[in-house]
Amino acid sequence: MSALFFMNGFMVGSWAPKIPEFAARFSLSESALGLIILVFGIGSLIAMPIVGAGISRIGSARIMRPMALVLALSLLAISVSPALAIAAVAVLGFGAAVGGMDVAMNANAVVVERDMRRAIMSSCHGFWSLGGLVGAASGGVMIAVLGSLGHAFVATVISAGIVFAVWRMARIDGPTPGEAKPPLRLPKMALPYLLGAMALFSMVPEGAVLDWGALFLRQERGADLALSGLAFGAFSATMALMRFLGDAVRDRLGAVTTMRLSAAIAMVGMAIAGFAPGSAAVILGFAIAGIGIANLVPIAFSAAGNAPDLPPGIGLTVVTTMGYSGILLAPSAIGWIAEHTGFAPIFAAMPLLLGAVLAASPLAATADIAD
Repeated sequence: MSALFFMNGFMVGSWAPKIPEFAARFSLSESALGLIILVFGIGSLIAMPIVGAGISRIGSARIMRPMALVLALSLLAISVSPALAIAAVAVLGFGAAVGGMDVAMNANAVVVERDMRRAIMSSCHGFWSLGGLVGAASGGVMIAVLGSLGHAFVATVISAGIVFAVWRMARIDGPTPGEAKPPLRLPKMALPYLLGAMALFSMVPEGAVLDWGALFLRQERGADLALSGLAFGAFSATMALMRFLGDAVRDRLGAVTTMRLSAAIAMVGMAIAGFAPGSAAVILGFAIAGIGIANLVPIAFSAAGNAPDLPPGIGLTVVTTMGYSGILLAPSAIGWIAEHTGFAPIFAAMPLLLGAVLAASPLAATADIAD
């Protein structure tokens, strides 16, 4: 499982350094490029409920593997697109492959957790973060040395190699032969939507730091270019580290206690970042917030995948779709608000969202693996 999480993160990370080249190739303005990035998000949000419905019918593994192959080819398709309209369709497909595979591999990770009777979700997300870091860090170098097409080809070969290497290792799940297939409808119970809100409130701060943390440091706290780059660097480093440690913490303390502690730590970190007058303290706040936010979403995903009285994949689809909307769509709204208020009040308000997660922590009890 961890290899596929790494591969998904690697492809997302590999896309980031290609964005400037993509804009230059088609002579896009900032607003036009923003629309292309929005197309990526729309593709993800369209694919997630479709994949979730398919998981309840045929299982996660039978969807995860072909989605991974599509994702492996997506970056190459974007790179060879001769016209903007074709490239936009390729970006839509890229987003759909990322989002669809994300739902399927999280659902499969829940199956593995049940079989192993211990938590693995946080470390899986840690490998996703590691893949994103490797993809982003190596992408710029490869583009400089091999060109955009050469970089896409190498990324495709690496990703496809990972998929084929672990093809037979996916945990096969889904209805048994002759078992009645569940109806395809949204759940009527409140739990998945409440868990989805928890994921959303956890991912909005992550998206805010990712897209606006460096600009906040540079414009409002006087940091230079090198120092401002540490905004997301410090946040992502502590988040990745804590995700690799999170499963052991959750197995020892339980999902509810882990989520409470994580939400409280995240609140403290975001409050420091929002109210601190100097750039060093802001970076420290982001680093503390990364420690707290790291395990909120993995626990919410595990809780959704194990929610009682829900078909496999349906609860997880609701939570992932709601959660990822926070990191895909919320940053645009944050940018609009910041034009009128500045970034400091926005980061200072993030503890309110995390406080709601803290209050709702008991809902995560289904994440614990039953003995």
